Amino acid sequence: MHASKTQFTNKNVIKKAILSTLVLALTTSGVIHTTYGTPSKGESLATSAETTQNTFQMQHAFRMRSQQAVSQDQSPIQYQIKARLDEKDMTIQGSQTVTYLNTSKDTLQELVMHTYADANRSKATQTIMYTGQNEQIAKEHPEKKASDFLGGTDIVKVTQQGEKLLFDNKNQALRVQLKAPLQPGQSITFEVDYRLDIPYGMQRISYYKDQINGAHWFPVMSVYDETTHQWNKTPYSTSFESDFYTSSDFDVEFNVPESYQVVMPGDITSKVSAEQGRKVVTARAANTREFVFFAGPNLKVERETRNGLTVEYFYSGDDPAKKAAVNKYIDYAFKVIAFYSEKYGEYPYPEFRVIETYVDGFGVEYSRLIQMPERGAELSPEDDTTFVHEIAHQWFHALIGNNSETESFLDEGFADFSTVYFLEKQGNKLGGFRSIQLDPSPIDLPIASTNEQAGEMADYVFYQKGRQAIYQLYRSVGEQKFDAFMKEYFHRFVYQNATIDGLLGTIEDVLGKEQRQDMEKALKKPGFELKQEYQMSEKELAAYMHDAYQPQYEAVVKNIPNLPYEVMIRLMEKSFRGEPLTIVLGDQVSKAAAKQQEQATSQLTQILDVFGMKYDVVRDRKQLKQKLKREIGGSNLILVGNAKSNGIVQSLKKNIIVRANGIGLAWKEAMKTAGQSGAYVIKHPYNQNRLMIHYYWNGDHLSANASESFMEKILESLTLSNDLYQFYELDGNGKLKASKKVE
Repeated sequence: MHASKTQFTNKNVIKKAILSTLVLALTTSGVIHTTYGTPSKGESLATSAETTQNTFQMQHAFRMRSQQAVSQDQSPIQYQIKARLDEKDMTIQGSQTVTYLNTSKDTLQELVMHTYADANRSKATQTIMYTGQNEQIAKEHPEKKASDFLGGTDIVKVTQQGEKLLFDNKNQALRVQLKAPLQPGQSITFEVDYRLDIPYGMQRISYYKDQINGAHWFPVMSVYDETTHQWNKTPYSTSFESDFYTSSDFDVEFNVPESYQVVMPGDITSKVSAEQGRKVVTARAANTREFVFFAGPNLKVERETRNGLTVEYFYSGDDPAKKAAVNKYIDYAFKVIAFYSEKYGEYPYPEFRVIETYVDGFGVEYSRLIQMPERGAELSPEDDTTFVHEIAHQWFHALIGNNSETESFLDEGFADFSTVYFLEKQGNKLGGFRSIQLDPSPIDLPIASTNEQAGEMADYVFYQKGRQAIYQLYRSVGEQKFDAFMKEYFHRFVYQNATIDGLLGTIEDVLGKEQRQDMEKALKKPGFELKQEYQMSEKELAAYMHDAYQPQYEAVVKNIPNLPYEVMIRLMEKSFRGEPLTIVLGDQVSKAAAKQQEQATSQLTQILDVFGMKYDVVRDRKQLKQKLKREIGGSNLILVGNAKSNGIVQSLKKNIIVRANGIGLAWKEAMKTAGQSGAYVIKHPYNQNRLMIHYYWNGDHLSANASESFMEKILESLTLSNDLYQFYELDGNGKLKASKKVE
């Protein structure tokens, strides 16, 4: 029993390693969604336009009441901002009047504002998610100096009723000393004049080509924590996001060039400025957590209004096909917003906006609008999980706020679960709940980690594990109770800042103490793993992986120009399509060789089993002779072991040598080099439409040093990676000696 258990554990280790590799590839390709990923290619069975229309009609009355509430209930903070954009030197001159209500029980001696634009004072403090794109931009524009990619805010003065207030602006925190203490329940109005230098390239606040990204463009009130009696002064994260704000009322007048299209949240109007060639764009936005702008002279817009909600989509280009694609995105936005409104709570604003920018590879959420990478005209919104995820952030970031520096799970985990929830209800085979049930391994970090603690594992901790914890709650209580809990969570924290403890308290109040304890354990203890009963069965997992990976392999084979027929990855693509596959081992070998052949075969069959592929394994020369002409002649082949001991090689050596020479492999030399091992792929010696891969070693068996590398290389050669091999050779220590591949 002990030996059997050990064997089972070893197979599980191999399988988990394979799954980890596959999950990484799925994430990269977008089948498993992340905010910063590319769109998935899953199918979507969209609900009809009539159903969506009916949903909005039922919600229309509540929407109107919500809009009235937004406009009538004054937020604790009001901003009146007058700013002028100088497009020639890329600066903003701003003057803002801020009214702040002390809602805490503490008497305040100072006020603190974030000056997050100062993260661009040095490269070391800029967020690293834009580093790669900025490096590419710098190569394309050698005339730009390193200093052009930097910028920040200069505070000119801070006043109260015309009297100057003492202040300092250090480490992205503007501290303002009050002339008189601000008592609980009292409000204060003060003014801040500032100048912003906009950096070139890609950042939250930046300009590139003909567009300006305008997050963090003015000093914004920090959040005061009366439990710690401190203002939040944390600088903006270099590795992730640090957005943490109080919902506020904004009245903004923005002086810009007349040709500019300006995208902001709220009710927007425009009038001609007294300055020639300029205009003033006004925006009013009540109960809005984060006020950003995007601007440029070449932005086009498509819009549609349904039952009091207007969706606008801003983009560049003159392609008529692009306009048609944008209108599909608009229609899809209505559908997504309707779903979240029904499940969680009504979207209360009269507008929702989408802006495409030059930011590459990921979307970014803001209040009442989202920023998307440029989308090709051929892309369908049903395949764009990033779009759905960013809309979900309107509930989990914009409406329900949180400190995304210390509790990112609350926005990213819920946004990613919501993406999958929506896709599940659309009948999406890949992007629905099955994608959550794919749980290859736990991680030695709690889901409730801070950004600093999560580090490079943020995606895995907050998104993948976070959404699994929510899914586990969903499965534990059922959809009806889960939806009721989510509505209560929304009701408690809409326009407020939620915390994990507040979430747990809501779970206990609505779903009971046991569910609270389960969720608390899931979030706060390291090593969370989805309960076994909620994971996929072996059969379900194989079916999912087959559905997920077949289009990925097909895309590689079809989309790489001049890809040779003889590449190892193509054998996998052929197997996905149902072509027969036979694995042939050498026979009459030593115990050491037999053991290594079985190890290699186990590695191969683990990969094939994960994908739900059919195969046959032949270990005996007699069985091989029976199958050789009829079955093996029409099958793709994988051969394992020394060439001298493998019956296929010995039977078909002449043809194998010719075909191997055709891909540039000196077969005779390769097979007699002492200590060498490797693999090569050729056309089947009997069948031009089939392939043969031979994983070989010379001598009786592999050395201990070479064995591990040999097994790892099998996995690399058959799974999606940057290297598509025709052949490779390893030396006696398992180090890569030579190869021929498509990169």
